[in-house]
Amino acid sequence: MTILVASQRLRLYDSDELDVVLQTMARKAATLLPPTHTALIGIERRGQPLAQRLREYIARQTGRPELPVYPLQVKRYADDLQVLHTYTQLTENPALGRLDLANTTFLVVDDVLFEGHSLLRTCAYLAQLGARRVHTAVLVDRHVRQQPIRADIVGIHLQVAATDIVECNVPPYEQAFCIEVVRHGAAR
Repeated sequence: MTILVASQRLRLYDSDELDVVLQTMARKAATLLPPTHTALIGIERRGQPLAQRLREYIARQTGRPELPVYPLQVKRYADDLQVLHTYTQLTENPALGRLDLANTTFLVVDDVLFEGHSLLRTCAYLAQLGARRVHTAVLVDRHVRQQPIRADIVGIHLQVAATDIVECNVPPYEQAFCIEVVRHGAAR
């Protein structure tokens, strides 16, 4: 007889805790980013609103104007970690081509560093355009990457089972700003 165990959902961080994490990430970013010729790249979907939150914290902490945020659509996985594309698809942002890329420092922001495909593809794209200085920041690093990429700034280090799904719930895509882990049920 097979018994199915229901999926479990566990909230690890709430909005107040994540605001503290983002403030810490912003302090680290402020030390890496020069005051001028700097831009943030928000990997869509959830990296973009995280980049917007980071720029607000950076501006408050440094007293400088808010940095520009450029969205970049990069897709490989569905939210449930199913592979949607055999190779990481990137939709170019024409606004980036109008920047002085060789003299601009970029901070690429994403929600979860899983295998590293999205972050690597984004950094390669920026390098192809002529960017010389690219830093990376992720809210969560799962420490299971398979690509030769790492995040310069990590908000939270999580080591969960490879089959667990780390959900970064980020407004406006979700109502509550939180991090949850979903562990799917198993047959016994």
